Amino acid sequence: MTSTPQTPLSATTSPADLPREGVEGAVLAHGVDDEPLAGNQRDFTGGVGAGLMVALCILYTAFHIGVMNFYPLETWTYRLIHVAGGLVLGFLLFSAAGISAAPTEAGRPLRVVPLEWPLLIVGAGGIGYAAAMIAFAWGGWWLTGAARPPAFVFETYGVPLTAGMVAALAGAWLFPERARGRVHWADVLLAVAAVTVLGYILFNVGALRLRAGTALAQTADFYAALVGVILILEATRRLAGLALVVIAAIFILYSFAGPYLPGFLAHRGYTPTRFFTYIYTDQGILGDTTAVSSTYIILFITFAAFLQASKVGDYFVNFAFAAAGHARGGPAKVAVFASGLMGMINGTSAGNVVATGSLTIPLMKRVGYPARSSGAIEAAASSGGQIMPPIMGAGAFIMAEVTGIPYTEIVVAAIIPSVLYFASVYFMVDLQALKLGMKGLPREELPVFAKLVRQVYLFIPVIILIYALFSGYSVIRAGTLAMVAAAVVSWLTPYRMGVAAVLRAFELAAKMSIQLVAVCACAGIIVGVIALTGVGARFSALLLALAAQNQLLALFFAMCIAIVLGMGMPTTAAYAVAAAVVAPGLISLGIPVLTAHFFVFYFAVMSAITPPVALAAYAGAALSGADPMRTSVESFKIGLAAFVVPFMFFYSQALLMQGEWLEIAHVFVTASVGIFLLAAAVQGWFFGLLNPLVRVVLLIGALAMIKGGLISDLVGLAIGAGVLLYQKKVVSPRDLAHGLD
Repeated sequence: MTSTPQTPLSATTSPADLPREGVEGAVLAHGVDDEPLAGNQRDFTGGVGAGLMVALCILYTAFHIGVMNFYPLETWTYRLIHVAGGLVLGFLLFSAAGISAAPTEAGRPLRVVPLEWPLLIVGAGGIGYAAAMIAFAWGGWWLTGAARPPAFVFETYGVPLTAGMVAALAGAWLFPERARGRVHWADVLLAVAAVTVLGYILFNVGALRLRAGTALAQTADFYAALVGVILILEATRRLAGLALVVIAAIFILYSFAGPYLPGFLAHRGYTPTRFFTYIYTDQGILGDTTAVSSTYIILFITFAAFLQASKVGDYFVNFAFAAAGHARGGPAKVAVFASGLMGMINGTSAGNVVATGSLTIPLMKRVGYPARSSGAIEAAASSGGQIMPPIMGAGAFIMAEVTGIPYTEIVVAAIIPSVLYFASVYFMVDLQALKLGMKGLPREELPVFAKLVRQVYLFIPVIILIYALFSGYSVIRAGTLAMVAAAVVSWLTPYRMGVAAVLRAFELAAKMSIQLVAVCACAGIIVGVIALTGVGARFSALLLALAAQNQLLALFFAMCIAIVLGMGMPTTAAYAVAAAVVAPGLISLGIPVLTAHFFVFYFAVMSAITPPVALAAYAGAALSGADPMRTSVESFKIGLAAFVVPFMFFYSQALLMQGEWLEIAHVFVTASVGIFLLAAAVQGWFFGLLNPLVRVVLLIGALAMIKGGLISDLVGLAIGAGVLLYQKKVVSPRDLAHGLD
């Protein structure tokens, strides 16, 4: 998405140098929720092309808001338009390769080198012919009521469409357009191909519901599904990188290689026609993941765009600076609070690191945090935003869709685990600041808390969202009310939202959502393969076999699968894939559905800070100037609680608000103490510096409190008390050893 220029910050930049906006003390946050342009993202600066792109983006968002609130569409029709529209915007806004030229080159004529002409001719001819055939079919239906066009229309469109798409892809890859303000001819053709696929499937949607994925599927169905799948994979590559595409490709290959594989991986195999037509149904691409992206995700991204237009994101960060910026290690604590608030809305850990980390990371370095710690703290906090209710980076909506558990129940269950996680990160940064003797930022360089408190009404949209959700309103209605509240509240600020600002928010929402549209569609491919081949059931059997030996070993195995599947993937896709593969196996072990899905969800989210592929940590390293691998190891250490908490609520489901209030209070308090002991052991500082042996002892005490039982809690508390007494010189090591007899 386009971004407002921000004041550049370095490790030596003083907040006092930043612009003041009527607040005593520097206003530290300015445009923190504006996302920078991706390396391959186009930026149109004027002319007909820019106006057309703005209109398409506004129309895309308005279509979704209108359908969700005023004019419901048939499910397949709505999801097909949602995916196709996302593909069109993705191809027009994102190049196949990195962009280096400035947007001012938008006015230069499009150049085609001689080697491109054959690809251009084949691409334009093939896709043009296919589009003409689909248009002919629709025209006949609209003008004459012909429900079925002449046989040659659908019999001849498929091969030219496929050949044209391949030529356009080759042109985009081999001869990419480097100017940021121009669209490559190949990308225009790919967008037309996406609309052509949409046109064919919509025309035949009734019949496809019955024959797709069966022996009755026709060759024309196969070509539409094949081209659609390839376009989704290419859009995902451009928007989210190769990781998810590679995993999807492996699953697709598995569908055809099943007869040649050994053991539990073997299956009978499928014909291309059956496979691809099955994948492009509500069992795959049009299934749960797209259901969520076409409703909840785009709704809450639009809500986030409204908050951005009204500058509420800046207020969140300024409020955090005013409240905690003066404390020891203040900028790190601000990162914990602000990134949690922002991260729950924007849906991507790495994106939140870039948005808020550009401000917090230089300031963390300024007060004394090492570069790798600065990037790691921001990465851990931003990843935690994905588990923060009520929005949870859209993960809660997918969980509700997949499990059938009410959304409000999922949000309530997420409260204690998210509090424990952020408490752990807070303890980590506070103990590190204490160990290194850090101070906070001077109060004169911070926003004045008393003045920001008088603007607390800017929290009203979030409060209305939570109130509406727990008052029985649907998620869509609650999100819409919160969106309207954001617009109304803006009239109490200098950033009043009129018609132009609302349209601008719609444009931003479309640009922010297309990555998740492509990711969810691509995740749907993987989910479809799992459903078609039954590989999820085979993993369940494997977990059951492991559990017969050791249930903890089965959980560890499930954790590893969830992390590996999530590496390099956005959170939404990571959870969707891991839930399809791992969650059924955990449920087969007798674990409640909610607990099993939360277990998978946590580890899918934390794959963003797990070495060796830790996207959020890599983003933090890029901003801090530290080594990416060392930063990822540090972020893993800071976020270690997230790798412990799932085992906590496995042993004690009271942490998910399941059970009596007394039991819930008991496990929350003891888990909080255990989290503090864990942070102290990791940082090597309790009530003073810890030597390696005492750190190990304290770690054992922290882990003893995972199970939630009375005896294990007493052991953990006894170890914590013993270490405290040892540090205060009340007892000696010999006394402690004697007490163990």
